[in-house]
Amino acid sequence: MANTSTGSGRNWTFLTNHGHVLLAIARDPTARLRDVAAEVGVTERAAQAIVADLEADGYLHRTRVGRRNEYTLNPAGRFRHPAEADRQVGALLALFAETPTAEVGSQA
Repeated sequence: MANTSTGSGRNWTFLTNHGHVLLAIARDPTARLRDVAAEVGVTERAAQAIVADLEADGYLHRTRVGRRNEYTLNPAGRFRHPAEADRQVGALLALFAETPTAEVGSQA
């Protein structure tokens, strides 16, 4: 995702790379990390690290299917920042992902 200039000379976005990776996977749960990285605008290594973070904290689960990974998202996961800790990430997924949250899946 490209940053947009605010006129102040600094580039920034509302969502972090972690948020962008989560949304990219929500849109395509069988996407290759190379494709996720390209969509988000990070290196493949950065995408791998972000997916590892998201998996370690329970936001997604990775399952090996043949030679590929398939991801199941946990829409019940809570935001990490104290200001939004009472909210579930499923609301973000429903807002930005083309797939409705009910189809994103829930981690058992």
